[in-house]
Amino acid sequence: MATKYLLEILTPERSFFVDMVESIIFETEDGEMSIQNGHETMVISIIPSEIRINTGSKWLACSVAEGFIEVRPDETIMFTQSAEWPEEIDVKRAERAKERAEERMRQRQSEQEYRRSKIALARAMARLALTKRKTKL
Repeated sequence: MATKYLLEILTPERSFFVDMVESIIFETEDGEMSIQNGHETMVISIIPSEIRINTGSKWLACSVAEGFIEVRPDETIMFTQSAEWPEEIDVKRAERAKERAEERMRQRQSEQEYRRSKIALARAMARLALTKRKTKL
């Protein structure tokens, strides 16, 4: 049995998740990463994506926006602009956000505007992918 550690997921609006977990799996710019108890101390940036949380008795999945994770051997804290459980996601709103971001990306933009549109598109797509999942973890 894996040893548990404290995971906190914090957004500007709320403390989204605080509990003991066995592991988490998340996306970075370099690919997927997993954190378990005793992991080396580091700070990692995250991209808009799905986070999978292993509580030991079940797997949970949520959608997060951009942010970063501070990893310590016995505690991990994720700071993100937003986090949502699948049942909290408004699918129609996410679809409209995806369409708006795609339209903005087709227009001539500054590099900064293009980056913002790209992040908005990634967030909308992560939210929609989480709601469309047919099977549970």
